[in-house]
Amino acid sequence: MSIPVLSRRSLLRAAGIGAAGVAGSGLLSACAPSGGSDSASGGDTDAKNFGFTSWTLSEPAGKPAVERILNSWESAHGSEISTTSIPYNNFLQELSLKLNGRQVSGAIQLDIAWLAAIAQTGTLADLGPLAGKGGYTPAGLSSGQYEGKQYGLPWTTGAIGVIGNQDLLDRAGIKKAPATIAEFEDALRALKELKGVTPYAASTAIAQLGDIVPWMQTFGCPVIKDGKVVIGDDASVEAVTWYKKLYDDKLIAKDVDRNGARALFGRGTVGFYDDAIVGKAATLATAKDPKKLGAAMVPLSRPVLKAGDTPQALLWGHVIVVTKGDGQDAASQFALHTTSDTATTTGYFKAVGLPPATAKGLAAPDIAADTFTSQWTRRVTATATPGPFWPYAKNTQIISAVAQQVQAVLVGKSSAKDAMRTAGEQAAQLLKD
Repeated sequence: MSIPVLSRRSLLRAAGIGAAGVAGSGLLSACAPSGGSDSASGGDTDAKNFGFTSWTLSEPAGKPAVERILNSWESAHGSEISTTSIPYNNFLQELSLKLNGRQVSGAIQLDIAWLAAIAQTGTLADLGPLAGKGGYTPAGLSSGQYEGKQYGLPWTTGAIGVIGNQDLLDRAGIKKAPATIAEFEDALRALKELKGVTPYAASTAIAQLGDIVPWMQTFGCPVIKDGKVVIGDDASVEAVTWYKKLYDDKLIAKDVDRNGARALFGRGTVGFYDDAIVGKAATLATAKDPKKLGAAMVPLSRPVLKAGDTPQALLWGHVIVVTKGDGQDAASQFALHTTSDTATTTGYFKAVGLPPATAKGLAAPDIAADTFTSQWTRRVTATATPGPFWPYAKNTQIISAVAQQVQAVLVGKSSAKDAMRTAGEQAAQLLKD
């Protein structure tokens, strides 16, 4: 698949910014360079000083762990790392502006869902020569690739998967993890017999209804093929029809988003829900009985349509990318060290609970001993794939359009066939715009 390089206007659309927003933001003129050069594509590539841009530096829980990594590198290499912290919710928007204004350089923490948009700016270095030295897992490597090049080194790799409450499954008489759609539905009906239990806290609010995508893929819809949207095919209609059946039979709840699902699960009243691996800590933080619930939380492979199919999961994680030019070489070595040095990745895991993306890191005693993480890696991450619309500038708008049509089906405003046809047409038009 070949995708045109984003123009400045297209990049701003990808970040959700219009021309008026740029003019009023003041970011292009107000932000000082985060590295030693005012250009992301010029300067001394051999310079030992560089910048590091991150959202974790703006978060109280993760900031100390990242600062320890930065301080250790500076001490060992006699260099200075200038830092820029941007809150996660504003990160893509502000980073896009800074790259366009040539006001950021060095290493950058990046959500893998944003890699394509940032790679299309032409400002990122190809880290392919270093990737083979890290011992990364195949899923980790794939998360940092765009159009055949390794632009990112994986810092943590996971997926959006299914989490179950083993205590409730035992009470419902579910003796083994459901492996197929039919077995999953039987498990939900068994859980429904328990008083006060929501069998599956599936996403039904528009904010997270993009979770329908791996279910569409489970039913055999590739979502996009050879650059063309195929939502509206029989498989996508069948998937949404099944989701609607679960909704009508009260096997899933109304208006549930990710945070709502975590809250319900935290009360010990949900059999299954969808989340990233980081969701365990967020769920337990407000749980009624965190110790008991933590022991009961179990990651599951997403049920398949028929035995032998590959379980579907949406890839999730962070990579470190490096801009071309000033400090490029040192920043690249820093990215390699931070993402692959076992002592460093183990320390990061112990501090924030995010697993590394290397085979050695996952085998480290402190990480291998964590049953939930080990199970997650084998059952969920191993078969995860990137979001089908990630390479496109309007990924967010496309997923929103699909989500709105799925919700229309759930509340009875549209048939699955009509809604999926409309969703496919809207997604195809957004790809053209």
